Amino acid sequence: MIATEDIFTISSKRDFEKLALKVFRYQFDNNKVYNEFCSLLGKDKSNVKTLVEIPFLPIQFFKSHEIISTTESVQETFTSSGTTGTQTSKHFVTDLSVYEQSYRKGFSEFYGNIEDYCILALLPSYLEREGSSLIYMVDDLIQSSNHPDSGFYLNNYQDLVTKLITLDKSGQNVILIGVTYALLDLIELHQFELKNTIIMETGGMKGKRKEIIREELHKILCQGFGVPVIHSEYGMTELLSQAYSLGNGVFECPPWMQILTRDTEDALSYVDYGKTGGINVIDLANINSCSFIATQDLGKKNPNHSFEVLGRFDNSDIRGCNLMVL
Repeated sequence: MIATEDIFTISSKRDFEKLALKVFRYQFDNNKVYNEFCSLLGKDKSNVKTLVEIPFLPIQFFKSHEIISTTESVQETFTSSGTTGTQTSKHFVTDLSVYEQSYRKGFSEFYGNIEDYCILALLPSYLEREGSSLIYMVDDLIQSSNHPDSGFYLNNYQDLVTKLITLDKSGQNVILIGVTYALLDLIELHQFELKNTIIMETGGMKGKRKEIIREELHKILCQGFGVPVIHSEYGMTELLSQAYSLGNGVFECPPWMQILTRDTEDALSYVDYGKTGGINVIDLANINSCSFIATQDLGKKNPNHSFEVLGRFDNSDIRGCNLMVL
């Protein structure tokens, strides 16, 4: 068994690679679906010795199979939003403390002490359904902030306008986490000039608005909120970790998460830095499910290991966890 403290104390590239290979061997032995997938590709513990040799499970498997690497009982089942009639992903979580450590340490890595912020959440489409991992995370961040004004907003936009203006004028550091279409609704109601507030979009039009490219979206949001940049969160039901962008659509991962970009024509090979490819995610916090996920997102990786999300494969369904579709 792999100790969770090993995951969250990674301090070097060598540490990451060593632990990722250890996790691969563990999941090969303990995850029936992943084992069968690896075997179909002719991969096993004897011929996987580097990160790029590890098989990445297509994310669609979370819709059709139970992806689990332990015999422990399931504590929580997170589900994707999906659209009417589409099959949703299910992430069976056997140890919620791993998820909690992941998002708490991840937030701290990029933003510092949670108690320095008032957390406001505008996530109506997530609040209106069961099983959202994003709601679970944001609810905990709200509680952890210990700020009396932290909280969720559903359709009470006018209350949120008043709260934002009051908090920002008082000098309070604020993070407004919002689903894309709701942030656009908010700035149509009021034009802001915010000085102490971070706007973080989680992506997703949810069928409420036409999809637009990120650059255009961020320009509109910057103007509407009066802020220089828009922050973004890159996460999904199938992952227990998040990458964050502090502006300009450039994402960085916490130390226990890494991105590779696969060739769009050959899923078993990789493209160079700066070239568009399919996004493969290594998320070591997924120790009890599968840490090696081939997503349906397109992106490019930079030499400093940051990455950009450029869209999605044409034949995949649009989901709330992704940014813009080109």
